[in-house]
Amino acid sequence: MIRLRVNFNKTEAMRFTSHLDLYRAWERTLRRAKLPLSYSQGFKPHPKINIAAALPLGFTSRGDLVDIWLAERLDLATTEAVLKKSVPPGLEIVSIEEISPQIPSLQSKLIAAEYSIILLTPIPGLKLKIKSILASPTIIRQRNHKEYDMRPLILDIKFQSTDENHRQRLYLILKTKESETGRPEEVILTLGGNPNQALIQREKLIFSDP
Repeated sequence: MIRLRVNFNKTEAMRFTSHLDLYRAWERTLRRAKLPLSYSQGFKPHPKINIAAALPLGFTSRGDLVDIWLAERLDLATTEAVLKKSVPPGLEIVSIEEISPQIPSLQSKLIAAEYSIILLTPIPGLKLKIKSILASPTIIRQRNHKEYDMRPLILDIKFQSTDENHRQRLYLILKTKESETGRPEEVILTLGGNPNQALIQREKLIFSDP
């Protein structure tokens, strides 16, 4: 069994595609490419596809990762070319590599993610609000009707220079673990902004050492 790791971008055309639909898009892509897929065991076998991290609706991304398992080894350059022809609009393949089947899952090694944000509606006093968040020992918010402390999930916030349209820009690093995941939209709300008036892109996934 061969395990391939695909580095890809999710662009504007798939901005409002859910995580489940993204999985289905990859499944359709692999079938369209006629790759010899490896299947799970059980009553309803399905192709072995593992996406590193879910991306909320409305987000784009760069440097996303998906692992796929094949039943036989293929030439990597040929596989990459076939996949690039098979992906739908909104998915861009950056690179493909073969990795050991024994390497831990992407989710088990994921620890953080970097985000860039363009605010379509400005937040007054943004720099001071960023300083206040970084200086706060706790930031209590609610998720699923339960209180939680958001502060430990924020590893960094930086104000970046405005873009060519004079829109405010932010850079975030948020903890991204299975039970400890920081959400950019909640950071925007805490800063006094509206997440629906922001362009959010996940720029990089950060993993612990192998």
